[in-house]
Amino acid sequence: MSYRICSLLLLLLATPLGLVAAEAPADPLNSVMWHEMHQRLLDGAPVVFDERVQVSAPAVAEDSLNLPLWIDATALGEVERLLVFAELNPIPKVLDMQPLKAAPRIGLRIKVQQATPVRAAALTPDGVWHLGGVLVDAAGGGCTAPSIGSGSSDWADRLGEVTARLWSREHHSRLRASIVHPMDTGLVAGIPAFYLEQLEIRESGGDLISRLSLFEPIAENPVLTLDLPKLKQLTMDGRDNNGNPVAAQISLESQTGGGHQ
Repeated sequence: MSYRICSLLLLLLATPLGLVAAEAPADPLNSVMWHEMHQRLLDGAPVVFDERVQVSAPAVAEDSLNLPLWIDATALGEVERLLVFAELNPIPKVLDMQPLKAAPRIGLRIKVQQATPVRAAALTPDGVWHLGGVLVDAAGGGCTAPSIGSGSSDWADRLGEVTARLWSREHHSRLRASIVHPMDTGLVAGIPAFYLEQLEIRESGGDLISRLSLFEPIAENPVLTLDLPKLKQLTMDGRDNNGNPVAAQISLESQTGGGHQ
């Protein structure tokens, strides 16, 4: 038996069935980091670039600390996860959403360190990631700048405070929530990473609507916009990476505030 055949057999025996990494398709944005992102963030799973995954952002980030994004993968139908990442950030991963009963659609603001592809990857039940993305130019420095709010004397008293609005649209309810938090990346000397880590949105009866994992590049005092099933009341609960809680009850067409105790 030849050395090449022996090597191939050893590779197959060492690789669990079904876990052979898929080859990454050619990147329409020509990013130097694309193949690494495919392996690191998408575990080498099957990927297609898909125009149905829409990423809307300014072509130029006027403020590298606050780049607005609108992600919409509803055209795919059922989506199990929605992953947002900025490839050339020192911390690429931005958000990992399990839509569950919510639409696979979200608005948020992020920090960018330099010009970068910003992508959304939507995982469908067949195990395929569908990718959309845009190139964003930026002067840079968003991830290595200290938060502004943490310099205020009252920020600790308001940590975790939620201001939110829930209103009815034709076929769904829309939630927009702002949460007081410095979202420090840990990349500034002497300032450790300090960021919101998890949020869960539930119906008033306790049923889970959507789960969000958040990461350091989300902008300070995050503002999130989500489209949910028709409902009159919900709760938002979560925590940051230091265990500080976030908790709020939000009613239809009302402004609601809440913070950690």
